[in-house]
Amino acid sequence: MQKNKKTAWDTRTLVFLGLLVALHIVLVRLVVIDLGAYRITVGSVCTILAGLWFGPVAGGMSGLIADLLGCVLKGYAVNPLITLAAVLWGVIPALMRPWISGGKVRKTAVMCVAIAVTSILSTLVFTTAGLVLIGNNFYAIIPGRVIQWALMTPIYCVLTCALYYSPLTNVVLSATVGRSGRAANA
Repeated sequence: MQKNKKTAWDTRTLVFLGLLVALHIVLVRLVVIDLGAYRITVGSVCTILAGLWFGPVAGGMSGLIADLLGCVLKGYAVNPLITLAAVLWGVIPALMRPWISGGKVRKTAVMCVAIAVTSILSTLVFTTAGLVLIGNNFYAIIPGRVIQWALMTPIYCVLTCALYYSPLTNVVLSATVGRSGRAANA
């Protein structure tokens, strides 16, 4: 009889995910320029890294938990479309992980494409739809949201790549799944 694959995350993985969720909440809820329908923050980078480091399920859970806790802390009602957008930040880049291979230029290009696709879906589609759902006028907010998307997407790419290529990735992966050899492939 075959042994079942490990299905639970170990303690170190949970600790790193908890730290990423906490950092996400701090960046999104406290270190933010909040202009109503427009929020300038880099918290999504934490969720992207959770997905890249630990996989799409962990990235999605990280985004979900960070959004739900952030809503509770700020006293907002949970908006399912905005929560879905937060989940996508961790899932889509992680699903592109198999293509993040080869040279540094190729890895960077694939990561940036994944972040751009996620940014379009999360920022321009689901979050905008969520804002319209709560009463914002689509035609009034879409020009500003497009500008926000155009400004923030390159920032997300630069920060994600800088952190992904830093020694932090090897520390995180070797501490959590180093025995499987995944850290060497990062």
